Amino acid sequence: MPLLGDPDHNEMVETLKEIAAEVDKPSAILVISAHWEARLPTVTSGINPGIIYDYGGFPKEAYEIQYQASGEPLLANSVVKVLKENGIDAVQDEQRGFDHGLFVPLKIMYPEAEIPCVQLSLVHSLDPDLHIQMGKALQSLNWDNLLVIGSGFSFHNMRAFFTPNSLEARTNNLAFDVWLGETVSDEALSEQAREERLAHWESAPAARYCHPREEHLIPLHVCYGMATKPSDKVFKAEIMKRQSSMFLWERQQEQ
Repeated sequence: MPLLGDPDHNEMVETLKEIAAEVDKPSAILVISAHWEARLPTVTSGINPGIIYDYGGFPKEAYEIQYQASGEPLLANSVVKVLKENGIDAVQDEQRGFDHGLFVPLKIMYPEAEIPCVQLSLVHSLDPDLHIQMGKALQSLNWDNLLVIGSGFSFHNMRAFFTPNSLEARTNNLAFDVWLGETVSDEALSEQAREERLAHWESAPAARYCHPREEHLIPLHVCYGMATKPSDKVFKAEIMKRQSSMFLWERQQEQ
């Protein structure tokens, strides 16, 4: 819908453009997509991945979207290598294309599609600690100017999107959003406490209201595991009349 001009996604579009303008143009992009789950962490390794229209019930224009970014097999190989070196079995998939967890945000952020991209799946257990450990393993990736995107949603209750935004619904949405912002960004938290909060996210206020199923939250765990520090910046956007948050970490340069 953001690519089709839906006004309820205008803030999302503007926020993604703002983030793209704020970061250095990457040499490659690694996307952890909420829309791909596998038995093992799986990485796209094809040179020219196609597009997967992994949705239904939209106007025909939604099935004509193109994003012809190339793959990056060397990066895919490096991702699998560092995961295995840290005790996490992983595999490559040379045939899989890019799902809308990749091409929707990147068509907004980098419409020229000139930056090579690789996708990393979630593990279908959706175990939060495992995904934090995946992120920690990715810390050792040796790739200059790599942008890593956890492509999900801080609020993802599909039924709620299509029901009136009552006082109770707004209260639940904001309660979880405040908790998530504090968890990810509060510099007073130790990293042990931050990790424990993310690992036990179900105990947060209105957690299961905002995420009846957590696949849209878990990409954040991978990104946090890779950063293991408070986020450097928080972006707020109202999407489909629900408050959402996006978090930016900048990798510290080695001296």
